[in-house]
Amino acid sequence: MGRSGAVPLRLVARHWGRIGCLGFGGPPAHIALLRQLCVGRHHWLQPAEFEDAIAACNLLPGPASTQLAIFTAWRVAGPLGALVGGLAFVTPGLVIILGLAAVFLAGSPPTWALGAAAGMSAAVAAVAVRAGSDLVGPSRQRAPSHRRWLLYTLIGAASAATLGPWLVLVLAGCGVAETLIGRPGRASAASMQFWPVVAVAAPATGGVLALAWVALKVGALSYGGGFVIIPLLQSDAVAHYHWMTNAQFLNAVALGQITPGPVVQTVAVVGYAAGGIAGGLLAALIAFTPSFVFVLSGGAHFDRLRTNARARAFLAGAGPAAIGAILGAALPLAFALGEAWQYAVLAGALIVLLLLRRGVVLTLLVAGAAGIVATALGAPLP
Repeated sequence: MGRSGAVPLRLVARHWGRIGCLGFGGPPAHIALLRQLCVGRHHWLQPAEFEDAIAACNLLPGPASTQLAIFTAWRVAGPLGALVGGLAFVTPGLVIILGLAAVFLAGSPPTWALGAAAGMSAAVAAVAVRAGSDLVGPSRQRAPSHRRWLLYTLIGAASAATLGPWLVLVLAGCGVAETLIGRPGRASAASMQFWPVVAVAAPATGGVLALAWVALKVGALSYGGGFVIIPLLQSDAVAHYHWMTNAQFLNAVALGQITPGPVVQTVAVVGYAAGGIAGGLLAALIAFTPSFVFVLSGGAHFDRLRTNARARAFLAGAGPAAIGAILGAALPLAFALGEAWQYAVLAGALIVLLLLRRGVVLTLLVAGAAGIVATALGAPLP
């Protein structure tokens, strides 16, 4: 294992920055690259230590692969290493996605960009189905009760399709319910010792406060990461604050998938729509800060967190609900499509992702190319 502070910061910046540039494909790709770096190539961490780190990060709210990047940098280079490694991991994708947001959300984007966006947007619902379905098997195998697992999954799916910004409370509620079932007779306050829930109403008007609250929900109060944030963001960004249209929101989700780094940086596109570059940077800062706080303040206790019965019981409830939410998010994403030809692209994406098992990034790029061709042939834009 690498001792705290043993690896020079320049190496942390270089290696974690490289992963930030090459980490296409979401958490599975990030985990594989971090394992190759820390366990396989440099032997900074033992295999068991790395697997324990994955388990601990999955018990935390927020983007798990980002937390893993921060935690592994902390283990090999101390607190400064965590800051340097985490920033190096997040920054490349953030810069790219804000640049793309400036193109795709411009007042008069080029026609090819509109066509590509419409094509990629059409495939987003299929990506959500693929993301959720990939998690179903392992989660069900770990479940203490298959009946309760199914119940939590259905609750999460229904909530994602209907409740929007309040989904976070449903996910946490499923976690609390499983914790209470596992420890009957205990007060709910005791069961929530490690998993506090902040129930705050969303600000009634837009502005900095509203954007900050939306980003905080994504970074600190959402379990499951990735596509779990979609229903949280869609309701706020489109229906409540009207920062974006449905078509623009679908573009934001697609951009979050085709850029390297964590999918959670989709929130930066929402921030850009709300307040330009400053809004995008603010949203990203607020969304990613909790991950740094969790690791820097609690990294030394991750071993105990991983083996804590209440934390694992909470995840046994919140985890299936989060998977259901990912699957349920596909419904509002599909209903947001505006043109018939987009549904044809969606059907093709479902075949490519679920039957042919092709990669998400490749599928979205092909869908974007299909959108360019369709609009060039006269297909209407949404």
